[in-house]
Amino acid sequence: MTYTAEVPYRDNLELVSRLGRADLLAGPVRELVERGAEAVGYLCTACSFVDGVPGERALRGAMLAYGAQRALTTSGAVTDALRAVGACRLAVVHPYQEPVGRLLAAYLDASGFDVVALTPLGLDTVEDVYAVAEQQVVDTVIKGDHPEADAVFISCTALPTYDALPRLEERLGKPVVTANQATAWALLGAVGERAHGPHQRLLDRAA
Repeated sequence: MTYTAEVPYRDNLELVSRLGRADLLAGPVRELVERGAEAVGYLCTACSFVDGVPGERALRGAMLAYGAQRALTTSGAVTDALRAVGACRLAVVHPYQEPVGRLLAAYLDASGFDVVALTPLGLDTVEDVYAVAEQQVVDTVIKGDHPEADAVFISCTALPTYDALPRLEERLGKPVVTANQATAWALLGAVGERAHGPHQRLLDRAA
């Protein structure tokens, strides 16, 4: 069974930074633990990479301190997933404004990846992300791919990506990892289960 608890969501660099504070997770994590969650994930990509690798590690440590048996963040799950598909050089697509996009690239670089292309969706406000159509994501990924990239990463848990994964991987001929896909894969793995999905290289490699 899956349980969810919410941290109030806002965006731009200042507010994403606030939501990257570990103390904000105390209430939601304890609520999930009380409901019987065996693993807890913080499902916000930007909030978990905004303070770099040390910040992501601190979030996981805090969730464990608040009672989670197993803890992960979307950003940590993404780097694990990228390593699982053998990625080294990345083409990255994201919905963020430039300062947050730069922090994403810095986080991936510090995690051992070479970002060879960084392509924004060109959104003006955080509210715009909820109106993004799947085809807009697909078109941006195809435009943002790079011949030197051996994998593509689509950042942000609010983007509609799941149904597009098989055709993007077929079109591009390389693994495509998304924030939600990686998080689900990692959470299921944390409790000893395998993620299933049609024609996704991350999940095929986990078979």
